[in-house]
Amino acid sequence: MTAELVRGQNHPLSQSRLEIRISAGTPVAAAAALSDENGRIHGTEWVAHPGAPVQPGLEVSRQAAADHRLAVDLDAMTEAVHRVSVLLALPAANGGAGPARFGAVAAPFVAVTGLDGTEVASYTITGLDLESAVVALELYRRQGAWKVRAVGQGYAGGLAELFADQGLSEAAQLAAGIDEAVARGLARSVQAPPPRTSEGDRSRQAAAPAVGPDQGAAPQGVPGPVPPAYGGQPADGQGQGGPQPAYGGATGPHASAGGGPVNYSHPRRQTSAPPPPPPAAPPAQPGQPTRPVAGDATGWSMEERLYNQVWGMFEDLARTAAAYRSAVDFAESRMDKELEQALSDPRSRIGGQGDAAREAARARYTQLVDQARASLDRDVAQLVAESEVVEPALPPAFARWDNPCWHAYRVPMEIPMALRLGDLRLPEAESIRIPMLLRLPLERGLWIDSGRTDSLDGSFTDSHDMRRLAMDTAVAHAARLLAVYPAGEFTVHVVDPAGSGAQALAPLTQTGVLAGPPAQGAAGVTEMLARLTQRVDLVQMALRGGAPDALPPGFDTSQQLLIVNDFPHGFDDRAVNQLRYLVDEGPSVGVHLMMVADREESAGYGPLLDPLWRALLRLTPVPDDHLADPWVGHAWTYEPPAVPHGSEVLREVLTQVAEARRTWNR
Repeated sequence: MTAELVRGQNHPLSQSRLEIRISAGTPVAAAAALSDENGRIHGTEWVAHPGAPVQPGLEVSRQAAADHRLAVDLDAMTEAVHRVSVLLALPAANGGAGPARFGAVAAPFVAVTGLDGTEVASYTITGLDLESAVVALELYRRQGAWKVRAVGQGYAGGLAELFADQGLSEAAQLAAGIDEAVARGLARSVQAPPPRTSEGDRSRQAAAPAVGPDQGAAPQGVPGPVPPAYGGQPADGQGQGGPQPAYGGATGPHASAGGGPVNYSHPRRQTSAPPPPPPAAPPAQPGQPTRPVAGDATGWSMEERLYNQVWGMFEDLARTAAAYRSAVDFAESRMDKELEQALSDPRSRIGGQGDAAREAARARYTQLVDQARASLDRDVAQLVAESEVVEPALPPAFARWDNPCWHAYRVPMEIPMALRLGDLRLPEAESIRIPMLLRLPLERGLWIDSGRTDSLDGSFTDSHDMRRLAMDTAVAHAARLLAVYPAGEFTVHVVDPAGSGAQALAPLTQTGVLAGPPAQGAAGVTEMLARLTQRVDLVQMALRGGAPDALPPGFDTSQQLLIVNDFPHGFDDRAVNQLRYLVDEGPSVGVHLMMVADREESAGYGPLLDPLWRALLRLTPVPDDHLADPWVGHAWTYEPPAVPHGSEVLREVLTQVAEARRTWNR
């Protein structure tokens, strides 16, 4: 039975291997501080945090997230450790986006569980206000036994104040290092969909509408964990079939009537009635797992069900891989401890007794690893079976370029809820690829890395080939974006100062889908950036003044994408500042950036560009393990979307897009 703790209350722990599950409703950084019997932290090496996530017997998340699972093995703690304090901090308190105090978000929920998920004790941290960091709870050793105590001690000064209160002399430096690690983690993390309520769980049944970011946060003090955000309803605007007024008197999905705010969110969210139940899976044979069905997650439409199902597969694979890695780590630590005990006794270091002890330790290690691998293989096999029925059912926006649905492509009448930008895989499960789906409209710009790299397969790609592959990848992404938007709802511009991307850009230029010829030279760069920054300024002023209809007549209401090739060639300091402005302010008013660049080549600008790179989602033209999931933080191998060799599908699709644009403009 779960002990629901209040501040200051403790509860005994009967297990040594535990998980600490954290649900905060908003991304938080999680850390754990080890201290001695006097509560003293001996140094920064006694703190597990996103920049140094592993300590003996302890592992924390490598990035900020709304949902965390911290692994704890109390038997593996050194004898000097008498207390493990679980710490939470809001990244925004030190300059990030989002809430800056815990009083503005739902009360964080912390649970101590066994490895099977059974809750031992839980604690909802209520009563927080200005605090941006908090000691959630602590595990402490008392007379040879371990207990858990609910703490809930908050600090308005953030992690620096928290560590200083713990007696750590390097408090400010450690807090800054954690902020840096969190910023790096957020930059490489695939952005999760909006949070969902518990009714929106991936339970193969109908769910009530979830609360999205546009509807406010969950109420303060809600007990129980907030489930991880792979499903739920989209944080969208109007219901399907409802009015779609636009600014400037035009008809479109991007603004509201009567001087309301320009709305670049998805226009098709239904809110008037519950969704129909998902399709039921056919009955399975006795002793066999249920056969998967495409679209059996919750959602208002088949598109949303498939979207939620893909994100459910993504999280399932992240969790099962985390369980496998944790089990292997435990097996290794247990074997090391048993071998150390065997060798510590002089009588067992020699002779048959010592050999038998070592063989027994290795046998137990092998048994534990084999059990973990069998569990992983079982889960992966189920996910592979699910992928085999889901992949063929995906609509064009979610499908690979080799999916037959592209051969029946027609320019859509509505904006899809997401877009596929590649595939993700883990080394423990090479047999499955998870579609990487990002919500539309894009909330972050894209950076296609043209830097020279060694491929994961051991092959070497030189700088010239990487630049060519990077531009080919950028064109494929831009073509897909053009293909999934209705005619006239998406506009692409290109800046190519030296004209080096002409060959790769041919599918866009020859089919006529670009808004104009690629801008070249310093003058072209200046003119293009001035035009787009002015567009951002105009829309922002209209919004702040509450008069979106005051925009100039004929103002283009479509989403805008700027592809920048060969940065920083052709860019002066003013142009760089304009780029940063577009990255920071553009997405909220429908202006997005796709940069094709080698970060090392722009090193001359120094740390000035670090915020720009972090604000963009880095993608690579070759497989590379640089992305992280938003739950566990695994390093996922990203595979870019490849058009089949010799296929004309991309040109055929772009030809239809160009014809639809010409018809729409008449």
